[in-house]
Amino acid sequence: MLAYIVLLLAVLSRILPHAYHATAWNFTAVGGGLLFFGSRMGSGSSTNVTRNAALKLASAVAVLIATDYYLTVYAYQYAFHASAYVVTWLWYAAVCLIGMGLLQKSSILRVGVGVLASATSFFLLSNFMVWAGSAVGAMYPRTLAGLAACYTAGLPFYRNDLASTAITAGALFGLPVLAAKIVESLHAAQNNNLA
Repeated sequence: MLAYIVLLLAVLSRILPHAYHATAWNFTAVGGGLLFFGSRMGSGSSTNVTRNAALKLASAVAVLIATDYYLTVYAYQYAFHASAYVVTWLWYAAVCLIGMGLLQKSSILRVGVGVLASATSFFLLSNFMVWAGSAVGAMYPRTLAGLAACYTAGLPFYRNDLASTAITAGALFGLPVLAAKIVESLHAAQNNNLA
């Protein structure tokens, strides 16, 4: 249940800036939320666990597909072309799978690797697709210099995505550990006072 609440918050982090006529500059909870969602999808080799994980993965991607449709058609007021989003939708699934594989047993190092893999892969894939999909004579020519210009223009978005993914994942994976440490120290202090 908590994983779906986190998914809802990730969706809201994309929609709410548009509802208030603000821009998010790619500062959303999507990357960290998908890592957390993936870590809660389950593991193991039993058919039931695999089926449940597949259903959770499909539901997460479906919610984000609906979000992409809503933002494209209603917030940006563009025509929706599913072909323009296939790589993004595959990325959503891949980040969930990274969370499922890497973060079942979370640690600072694993969360850091997950954050870096999530934000960097989105930066590399999305900017490459913008460059590759540019029409002849468009903003980014289909040359190595055009690709470099596309990646350079995407750096502020990458910085914000990396920061927002780190903050979200840090909170989602770190706060429960911090709470457990606080409870543990309170129990230790109480036991010392009783002794």
